[in-house]
Amino acid sequence: MRLAYILLWFPEPSQTFVLNEVNTLVRLGLDVRVYTLFGPRPAGRVAGMGPAAAPVRHLGTASLGTLLHDLFALRGDGARTAAFLRQVLIRRWRHPVTAGEALWAALAGVHLARSFRRDAIHHIHAPWADGPATAAWVASRLSGIPFSFSARAYDLHPPDGALLEKMAAAAFVRTNTRSNLRYLAHLAPDAASKLVNIYNGVPLAPRAAPAPPPGSPFRLLALGRLVAKKGFPVLLAACRRLAEMKVDFHLTLAGAGPQRRHLAALVENYRLGDRVTMPGFIPHREVPELFARTDLLVMPSVIAPSGDRDGIPNVVLEALAHELPVVASAVSGLPEVILAGETGWLVPPGDPEALAAAIMAALQDPAEARRRARAGLDLVAREFDSTKNYARLKVWFEHRG
Repeated sequence: MRLAYILLWFPEPSQTFVLNEVNTLVRLGLDVRVYTLFGPRPAGRVAGMGPAAAPVRHLGTASLGTLLHDLFALRGDGARTAAFLRQVLIRRWRHPVTAGEALWAALAGVHLARSFRRDAIHHIHAPWADGPATAAWVASRLSGIPFSFSARAYDLHPPDGALLEKMAAAAFVRTNTRSNLRYLAHLAPDAASKLVNIYNGVPLAPRAAPAPPPGSPFRLLALGRLVAKKGFPVLLAACRRLAEMKVDFHLTLAGAGPQRRHLAALVENYRLGDRVTMPGFIPHREVPELFARTDLLVMPSVIAPSGDRDGIPNVVLEALAHELPVVASAVSGLPEVILAGETGWLVPPGDPEALAAAIMAALQDPAEARRRARAGLDLVAREFDSTKNYARLKVWFEHRG
């Protein structure tokens, strides 16, 4: 089966799970072709990522002339195609950036419809529900090739202006959390029968040797994009509370993003300069070594003012796969993997006092922390195995394609 994957960029450092998804499907026997709506990332940005097992074709501004040529070539197809493209684009989008992305996606979808017929594609899939799914919808409508898409996090909360129609047109819609499955079923009851929850896979490394019991200073780690939904200001407020309690700790707050300056200012204002290090972006290949030097991962996710939120951050799954204890907040799909009292510590989002208390509880009882981390490893091995989960996705492609 020849499968087209549509993405904005590929590979993308913050989306290592998509790279793993594509590579696993190739190993399972699918002929996967990746098409990106934007141009290739600079080599330095993708340093540390593994190679892609599928061929990749990039569009981007360099392809604008070709895309416009294909659009004008549609004039002979009559008013029906023009009406459909107006239906795609004329609506209330959640943000001007989303509207611009949808316009480019629709234009790219016209071009990709021709490419997919030429490349003998059997099924089109978009791993995100926003721009990539819009391009898949247009390409499917113009080519007659069925499409599906995944719905995960920022692409879903809040939904873009075309989500309901994309769900109605898709062969199926995959979610990666039960929380998103319930949300979409409520949003579009008529499409509930075509919803399926398939968790992301985590390539499981050999079980690491247990780390030594935590000692002074306790080593905390937070890792992710420096954006509002990650809740890192809440973590720094919790760290200020820990400092007031005379806890000897050091936090590594790793990642890049628009909140970096704000977070650095909080570190200074809270007088945490000697307790917090912000090393910036960490290449994915270096993350296991970072886990090995850490006593506790903290994931203080919140719901951003825009409605954006995490699904299940892959760093949580990877930490548990390395038997690293986790404290997280109860947002979206996180309670599906961090089971309070079983696989980690779960706290209300946006509550620095509760977060500080949970961190203290994990650090003060290293035996219990290790027990929960081992239980977390077992859960990840059972529920988030790449081969098993993407074999289920392969069946959906084959039966619905």
